[in-house]
Amino acid sequence: MVNRHTALKIRKTHRYLGLFLGIQFLFWTISGLYFSWTNIDEIHGDQFKNLEYQPKAFNNLISPSKLSASGGVNTIELRDIENTPYYWVNKKRLYNAIDGSPKNSITQEEALYIAKNYMKNGLEVESVEQITEAGKHHEYRERLLPAYVISYKTDEALKAYVSVNDGKFQTVRHRSWRWFDFLWMTHTMDYEGRDNFNTLVLRAFSLLGLITVLSGFLLWFTSSPSIRKIIKKTKT
Repeated sequence: MVNRHTALKIRKTHRYLGLFLGIQFLFWTISGLYFSWTNIDEIHGDQFKNLEYQPKAFNNLISPSKLSASGGVNTIELRDIENTPYYWVNKKRLYNAIDGSPKNSITQEEALYIAKNYMKNGLEVESVEQITEAGKHHEYRERLLPAYVISYKTDEALKAYVSVNDGKFQTVRHRSWRWFDFLWMTHTMDYEGRDNFNTLVLRAFSLLGLITVLSGFLLWFTSSPSIRKIIKKTKT
């Protein structure tokens, strides 16, 4: 059995570790509860999307080999931009899929057309703006820029994002997603970019958390009357 001095050191270590880690443990618990009690499809904004939308089929399209794409065609995707088919070639540029003419970017009206296809009917547009940058904490981070931000008149502060260069509907963001994103940051402890699950801070707190739990078990073991009685019996 450990002596009184050692037991006091264990108790003191456990107490201060608990005090230091307590706030983060609280964040982990709150975020974990939120994640487990929310529907991930609703967080993704499926309730605002037209999930039955099927892209339009087009005929009489130009052969990709006839496009003036330098270096040939490596990748190609078909886009419906205001009832006109376009090829998104090599993840660089749009080409009219009928006559092959290049298109540098889409207009605001075209972005509204694209968003209307992917969003549910009845949503009223409040404003449209274009963004050219998104920081590490921005809700549109790590996606293609520039992009149109289409805001809707809803209680959820709903926004849809359509990239300017390729005319692709990117994502939707709303209040519940933003809460999820904030709590995700506190859960991963990536306060720089939010999405890194291998930060040194998280590793350090996880290790300290394990030490706290183990010190709690050790504290119970050293202070339990039942354990002391068992040890005394084994010695006699």
